[in-house]
Amino acid sequence: MAQHFSLAACDVVGFDLDHTLCRYNLPESAPLIYNSFAQFLVKEKGYDKELLNVTPEDWDFCCKGLALDLEDGNFLKLANNGTVLRASHGTKMMTPEVLAEAYGKKEWKHFLSDTGMACRSGKYYFYDNYFDLPGALLCARVVDYLTKLNNGQKTFDFWKDIVAAIQHNYKMSAFKEIKRDPGRYLHSCPESVKKWLRQLKNAGKILLLITSSHSDYCRLLCEYILGNDFTDLFDIVITNALKPGFFSHLPSQRPFRTLENDEEQEALPSLDKPGWYSQGNAVHLYELLKKMTGKPEPKVVYFGDSMHSDIFPARHYSNWETVLILEELRGDEGTRSQRPEESEPLEKKGKYEGPKAKPLNTSSKKWGSFFIDSVLGLENTEDSLVYTWSCKRISTYSTIAIPSIEAIAELPLDYKFTRFSSSNSKTAGYYPNPPLVLSSDETLISK
Repeated sequence: MAQHFSLAACDVVGFDLDHTLCRYNLPESAPLIYNSFAQFLVKEKGYDKELLNVTPEDWDFCCKGLALDLEDGNFLKLANNGTVLRASHGTKMMTPEVLAEAYGKKEWKHFLSDTGMACRSGKYYFYDNYFDLPGALLCARVVDYLTKLNNGQKTFDFWKDIVAAIQHNYKMSAFKEIKRDPGRYLHSCPESVKKWLRQLKNAGKILLLITSSHSDYCRLLCEYILGNDFTDLFDIVITNALKPGFFSHLPSQRPFRTLENDEEQEALPSLDKPGWYSQGNAVHLYELLKKMTGKPEPKVVYFGDSMHSDIFPARHYSNWETVLILEELRGDEGTRSQRPEESEPLEKKGKYEGPKAKPLNTSSKKWGSFFIDSVLGLENTEDSLVYTWSCKRISTYSTIAIPSIEAIAELPLDYKFTRFSSSNSKTAGYYPNPPLVLSSDETLISK
């Protein structure tokens, strides 16, 4: 595979919407989502009212890449080889001794080293995006509450209530509030990004928008961030795409549907022309892209923020190029630009409800770096650094990783990005810089 990646070489450029083209104001959206979930559990399912009280310090628990074991209520941070680096029961972190006794140096029981490991199953749930993270804090506090209530309860069955809360949240409460006051929760697209989208269009690229959001919510977001003429930018808009199934399902399992006044209509046997559709599948979409480009194998790149819903399935099932939007790289920006005498901890900046709340895209004190962590050394040996499972997936399934679309919007379309590949350094595909924790100590990290 070529060492470099260029947008100029792509025929089709596709985008996810939430947290990709549309950036949320996380200090406002995270508490909104948490409160919506918690209110539902308290009012509809009879959970303790204490769940509604969140301190700024509580947000430090939130860290992308954690797995929740639904049976025992443990949260886990995995190494790239499937061993457990850190763990908590609810919000209570396990000591190294308890961790060693519970998990040792064995692979976690649900870990599969190849692609067969889903991010969601009946036994565990991986938290990999900013819509999910407030739910991680809530689940951890539910485990605390049930453990205390039932004198050290060992197995749990709260997940069905969480799923009900999620469904309620996305149909009703939080999204209703965002619709009511989009300026509070959303960042408008910078002019540089709007100009870049038009530049792609003028260069003859086919532009796609593929989102799991429903059509009315998608329209609201796009009108706010891009303007009322946003549909002029995209050749094809697909809402309620139900990713990752959009990429993994057969056409017969997930046909495209037309929309009328935001209501889904009859299933289509194939996709024959550009337009706005609902649901669907990547196979029928690719057939249309062949027709539109006149090429037997048009080259597609897809931008997204979720490894589970966007990056892994687009690469694994459709063999598309993938650009991961990784806001954790934004968490480094303040640190890079500061002089040593100015370097106040990032945790003290940004705010949810008070001056000390941690922005969701910065490192958690409880969980450490999203990218690497240390494995406790045996007696008389030093700790060693290893890549996390999340970090390994970035370099395996992403072509490149960037902090935001804005970070590349002013580059020429033929700019050559160094891609992630087995022949390049593990940090090669991060643009404009690798995460600070990787750039300083890459040679020390165990492979």
